[in-house]
Amino acid sequence: MSDHEIDGETLLVGMGLCVSVSPVQTAFYLILVMLGILGNATVVGVIGMSVVTDHIGGLKSDIIIINMALSNLLVSVMRNIPLVISDIGLQLYSSKEWCQILMGVWVWLRSVNVWSTLFLSAFHLQTLRRVAPTMVNHNGPRSLPKSLLLSLALIWLLNFIYSIPAHIFSTNVNSTETLMLVSSATRPLLGCVWNFPSSSSGLAYATTSMVIHEAIPIILKAFTNLGSLYTLYTHSRVRSSAQDAPVMKRVPAERRAAKVILTLIMLFIVSWGTSIISVNSFNYNRGPSAEFLLVVARFANIIFIAMSPAVLAVGHRRLRSFIKSTLSH
Repeated sequence: MSDHEIDGETLLVGMGLCVSVSPVQTAFYLILVMLGILGNATVVGVIGMSVVTDHIGGLKSDIIIINMALSNLLVSVMRNIPLVISDIGLQLYSSKEWCQILMGVWVWLRSVNVWSTLFLSAFHLQTLRRVAPTMVNHNGPRSLPKSLLLSLALIWLLNFIYSIPAHIFSTNVNSTETLMLVSSATRPLLGCVWNFPSSSSGLAYATTSMVIHEAIPIILKAFTNLGSLYTLYTHSRVRSSAQDAPVMKRVPAERRAAKVILTLIMLFIVSWGTSIISVNSFNYNRGPSAEFLLVVARFANIIFIAMSPAVLAVGHRRLRSFIKSTLSH
């Protein structure tokens, strides 16, 4: 893969076509990457500190948010920073061994990112459907929820297994690439490309990845959020006749949380949905719009990572307090 400067634009060669990236696009992408890094690092730090210091209230949801923000942060550091470095004209290449490691890590982190957002949505739906709130011991410290930690560890482990083909079927070349996967790349980076035995096996893996790993989670997220909204609607209808019920007293707070989570998931669906459509249009039906589709996919991939901390700050008391405190000094 090589970069060439023509009329102030960088031509990224390596996808069977040249994709022009203007300085404005590069600057905008850099801003989004920095927002993603700073925002998600803040989420991990602030909410992580609250989990360590506080022993009551909101522990499970906070751990899930930390897990999602951590996956966002790692994707930005491991994948998006090298993309920015490549865009400014530095030619970076990796050996075959490093490409196999990097491709595996990129697929692993993006996969964890997908399922972590689904886990957040599913957890909130389960919380809303509880008959009564979990009893909290205010007289002593509360241990970390082992079942939740085990579930999150399982997400990381299963997606690591899913990323193994990225380690096996990748290499470093200076030629064109003919296959893109949402989970890993919207263009070659560091000279790393997919290297399937045949085009049919590559498209088979891409199709399986799209259905099982990309389309299904988005559909499940849509259903879990609709379920959350329906549950809140049901609670609101019976609220007037059950004013003293503990769950009913929590409806306003849960409604606020539902709005934040719904916004997060809708942002994710729009971001990844746009990327899935663009990348698979490139894979299966290339034409005059292929270049535009890959540029759209590239920015769609970063929007959720960059904007999710701002959405979380609206609905999370600790984050709001930290931001207000920081801005006032």
